Amino acid sequence: MTDTPAPVAFDTERARGRLHELTVIDGRTPAECASGHLPGALNIPLDHVRRALPEIRHAAERGDVLVVCASGARSENACKLLAEQGITTTTLAGGTGAWAAEGHDLHTPAACDTRAGWSMERQVRFTAGALVLLGLVLGLLVHPALLLVSAAVAGGLAFSALTDTCGMAAVLGRLPHNRPRAADLDAALTALRGR
Repeated sequence: MTDTPAPVAFDTERARGRLHELTVIDGRTPAECASGHLPGALNIPLDHVRRALPEIRHAAERGDVLVVCASGARSENACKLLAEQGITTTTLAGGTGAWAAEGHDLHTPAACDTRAGWSMERQVRFTAGALVLLGLVLGLLVHPALLLVSAAVAGGLAFSALTDTCGMAAVLGRLPHNRPRAADLDAALTALRGR
């Protein structure tokens, strides 16, 4: 296996200046995307990128593709995965967080059935904190061996920081509220085919 080079990253000003000519793919969960996304972005969660390969390849053949997420980490991973498939894409340095911090608008769906929710980072922080607290309480009240739950979460967080991956986010991303509705994903893929 060869090393995939790091994807090219646009800063927010460069992305904003070229936004009208870019196909923007938001790799966050539907709930995160509903809380605010770049104008014109299509929501294709990172774990659905493989399913969308033909459509992304088609869009990349017609113009530049910008992949975004909250901080840039997931979109960088998506760009690497796409590069392994021979598809050249670009990531947004700092993600939607940097975009908003620069004062650029994030679009939110106008429909009342949006599923805006917690960001994945917030979900991970809540789940990790709840598991640590649960491990401590159960370790004190039920059996000391249950303190290992807290230790396992701490180890997982340290591993996550060292590898810049997050197993807990991968698991949480599979929960129903973080999954795209089939119709939403199909609509995004159809829109991507038309670009």
